Amino acid sequence: MEKVERLVIALGGNALQSKDSGSTAEAQLSVVRETCEHIAELSVGGYEVAVVHGNGPQVGRILLASETAKEVVPAMPFDVCGAMSQGYIGYHIQQALRYALAKRNKNTPVVSLVTQMVVEADDPAFQNPSKPIGPFYSREEAEAIQREKGYAMKEDAGRGWRRVVPSPLPRRIVEIGQVRDLWDKTIVVTCGGGGVPVVETAQGRLEGVAAVIDKDFAAELLAEQVDADVLMILTEVEKVAINWGKPDQKDLSRMSLAEASRYVEEGHFAPGSMLPKVQAAMKFVRSDPGKKAVITSLDKALDALAGKTGTVITFA
Repeated sequence: MEKVERLVIALGGNALQSKDSGSTAEAQLSVVRETCEHIAELSVGGYEVAVVHGNGPQVGRILLASETAKEVVPAMPFDVCGAMSQGYIGYHIQQALRYALAKRNKNTPVVSLVTQMVVEADDPAFQNPSKPIGPFYSREEAEAIQREKGYAMKEDAGRGWRRVVPSPLPRRIVEIGQVRDLWDKTIVVTCGGGGVPVVETAQGRLEGVAAVIDKDFAAELLAEQVDADVLMILTEVEKVAINWGKPDQKDLSRMSLAEASRYVEEGHFAPGSMLPKVQAAMKFVRSDPGKKAVITSLDKALDALAGKTGTVITFA
């Protein structure tokens, strides 16, 4: 009997929210329904899958709503907002994916798991906030918010200004045992938004911290710990490119670990955009030279797994 390949999917923001629609829950659900059609195709195609998603815009909006209403109800701390985003994004995915599977005569349960991710309290990221969250602002709006609220604001890949928060590296998935227990009979939506970042005290208690973990690094850690065969990072572009946006742009079908390292050193990948995706892919293939990572767009996922498109990252 042929071995079924284990696949961890990291969904980019475009899989949850369209630039062409509003930022309402209804608009998100509409996009998620389309996303889940693609995930369902992967499942019926014979892959065992787990799903990881981002939460940058959503956690930012939850926080903004909470802070705006603070005169009426107490504002929620940042880690609680992260858990809330896991809940409602996971709810949308499990609802839509269950229906997409049922249409294909596959009745695999789908469950979302609120997941805590241990980070180190002395992670340097806490001194250098870099993860964009929430809506985009003009420079003038960003400067006013920075003066008024003391938030760190940065330009995000030429698309506008956003609030940035620390993005520490994920070290341990608290609920990994439960993910493994569910794996054989359930599609698990886990490590949503990178997981709720927590630090472990000397007494062994977990405490939430104000940060957002990069979902690509969270997906990589999950892929290692469930012994996945493939880490698939889905984004807006079909292939990774060097010299992006320049006349000599070159789309890449394959990268070895050494080639990827060289391109990173040469500065080809934007921080907060393609860079963490490539770094997560490199970390995964470095952990087991027999494994591979794939970076491609949502609509090309099946073709990429068949080797027809996408960028495949391998050890050698």
